[in-house]
Amino acid sequence: MVLHTENGMLDRGPRAEGDAVDPDLTNAGKVPATELPGSVYFHQADSYAMMRGGHLDVCVLGAYQVAFDGDLANWTTGGPDDIPAVGGAMDLAIGAKNVYVMMTLFTRSGEPKLVPHCTYPLTGVGRVYTDHGVLGVGVGGGVRIRETYGVDAHELADRLCITLPCSPRHSPADSSVAQGGFPANGS
Repeated sequence: MVLHTENGMLDRGPRAEGDAVDPDLTNAGKVPATELPGSVYFHQADSYAMMRGGHLDVCVLGAYQVAFDGDLANWTTGGPDDIPAVGGAMDLAIGAKNVYVMMTLFTRSGEPKLVPHCTYPLTGVGRVYTDHGVLGVGVGGGVRIRETYGVDAHELADRLCITLPCSPRHSPADSSVAQGGFPANGS
């Protein structure tokens, strides 16, 4: 696996700690980074050409909200005190072959972040990794609960206000497909 940073580095190493911190060597989020043997640096314009040109296999983004149809809101909440963080996410969401999201599934007040429709400004997504499970989104507005962590799929569906279908192919006892569903090989 070769890690790419939007600010112009391939083969980035782990987060820098202690004496390894070089203030001139950061990832796009301004987190101190390290370089691995063979790391290369290039202009940010070339980095965006890699992203926009479909040269990245997988992109992992954070998000404020993800809609059932795969819409992604990750650059601003639109709130009066929110500082918009427009950056490479839009280019990554469009250019990467696969876009995955990692986020907490619920806000601090308990509201779902996986929603029928985003209320925040939009950025795009196929899979969402959360503290409660892995969910597929997109096809026809369906949500597929792929895996859960410490919670039953039905309980999670109830908290997200989605329904698990009842059919011979997907019975309530073993179904992990919600609202419109996905084919067996879905996202």
